[in-house]
Amino acid sequence: MTLATLSDVLQPALRNGHAVAGLVTLGWEDMRAYVAAAEAEGVPVILQAGPSCRKHTPLPVLGAMFRHLAETASVPVVAHLDHGYTEEECRAAIAAGFTSVMFDGSRLPLEENIAQTAAIARMAHEAGVSCEGEIGFVGYAGGEGSAGTDPEEAACFARETSVDAMAISVGNTHLQRGGEGGLDEARIREIEALCEVPLVIHGGSGVPAAQRRALARGSRIAKFNIGTELRMVFGRELREALARDAESFDRVAILSQLHDPLVAATRRVLRDFKGE
Repeated sequence: MTLATLSDVLQPALRNGHAVAGLVTLGWEDMRAYVAAAEAEGVPVILQAGPSCRKHTPLPVLGAMFRHLAETASVPVVAHLDHGYTEEECRAAIAAGFTSVMFDGSRLPLEENIAQTAAIARMAHEAGVSCEGEIGFVGYAGGEGSAGTDPEEAACFARETSVDAMAISVGNTHLQRGGEGGLDEARIREIEALCEVPLVIHGGSGVPAAQRRALARGSRIAKFNIGTELRMVFGRELREALARDAESFDRVAILSQLHDPLVAATRRVLRDFKGE
């Protein structure tokens, strides 16, 4: 069994000059493909259940699915709650077998974010689970704008919460469809000069591949969340599978056709974060 916590995979990433992908899952087909891709590349993988995934599938079911995949995987697999907004949600994830929880208090005033995140980090650590927090709100494409992370506030947040990983807002945006943006590397350097905690980039699909590769090897960013670009592959392959046979109706037969293309696309993503 290779079930791992977030710290189990991020601390070696920091030491060895690489990063780990946090892959946003929506169901069995994509999470199974993500683990297969990680095994093919020989790298750990973080399976992430975000709000939309949890709305569709109950936490206990997701926890069992993640743990089942980890039991037979040849690489470390982290079962991660992405964007938990309450202590109760994080507690439920821990009870469901998740090995890592991310509490998102980034919309809260700084002192309240620190207090709530610290309490959840204590709860997680008592259960042998890792905790990720967020300082500086990361916005959404076509929606709420970002509020960049202040380096001094980030240092205070990291110190007072004892989180195992810290998500920051440095030009990244959730749900971007292509790597046309780019991160504010000057701000990243200011933050990492004041903080020892592994850093996390949400909205990694919107970061150019060349910058992802460079930062994975040459910064304290140890985790990149990737969702949109792989969901786009899934959607494209699904449309093509249906177009090939307009009479098809068996969803298992249809979805099975997506596995190999999704594995191939995921492998390309994972290679960005490998060390030299």
